[in-house]
Amino acid sequence: MSIDPPSQPDSDVYKTLLESTKAIPWRIDWQTMTFSYIGPQIETLLGWTPQSWVSVDDWVERMHPDDREYVVNFCVSQSRAGVDHEADYRALTVNGDYVWIRDVVHVVRKDGEVEALIGFMFDISERKKTEEHLIRLQKQLEEYSFQDGLTGIANRRMFDTVLEREWTSAQRSQLPLSLIILDIDFFKQYNDHYGHIKGDECLRQVASTLSQAANRPRDFIARIGGEEFVWLLPETDAASAKLVAQRCLHLVRQRQIEHGSSPVSKWLSVSLGVGTHTVTPDSPMLGFVEQVDKLLYQAKRNGRMRAEFAAIEV
Repeated sequence: MSIDPPSQPDSDVYKTLLESTKAIPWRIDWQTMTFSYIGPQIETLLGWTPQSWVSVDDWVERMHPDDREYVVNFCVSQSRAGVDHEADYRALTVNGDYVWIRDVVHVVRKDGEVEALIGFMFDISERKKTEEHLIRLQKQLEEYSFQDGLTGIANRRMFDTVLEREWTSAQRSQLPLSLIILDIDFFKQYNDHYGHIKGDECLRQVASTLSQAANRPRDFIARIGGEEFVWLLPETDAASAKLVAQRCLHLVRQRQIEHGSSPVSKWLSVSLGVGTHTVTPDSPMLGFVEQVDKLLYQAKRNGRMRAEFAAIEV
């Protein structure tokens, strides 16, 4: 049984159907690399008349420069291989703006050779806006997941990530790594006396104050617990770490946050444990943190409002 080609009236019906959709049909002759057809919807979308789409050069020139090389190389290679494909890119409008386009391409072959490319262009601008919005939201969520919601500085999760990275770096460089663990003295009594709203404000003030003690871009501060903060100081020896700790103590005292329930001072005070270690391949990271934590509690036992220092071997 043979199938006769569609009559002229049928072709007119197909053309009407194609040109009544939002998808923009087109056809390119492979040998001449010229458009044998492009739907009139192209003018509504981009402003360019169908008659202005003569060769693939027009298609290439009306593509965003940042998308051009990849999209052209991809489409040409896929077409030569006879593989149907899709490509997303930004197309230039007659007014100089850009619209996100998705080209869906079907490769027509005859006697084993590529004869033509036929396809549809789709306006995917709204979809791209949605995707970009979702990407921004995802990035925001990732940032929030590494940020302490109360103080705005890094949280425990971020500290764990940065510590692991800097520990590995210290193993390679064999340069000392210093850590400061800082705790607000008698913070429970502060909350009991002034209330949790004032307590939250106090934590924000301490975080802001401590941030001023940063010396270098890689110095890292985080809130890792209720009233506990950490300073991670890469490539920092014991003497330099001691200076940072003393600066922290000075800045907190200078802030003069009233603490009427503190047995050691009428102003809010902090205690610090400060440790420095030259990391070796066998050094236990958590062991180092635990030793610095012990120094913090030693500072508390010795009267608070002070720092305890040590070069740590673990």
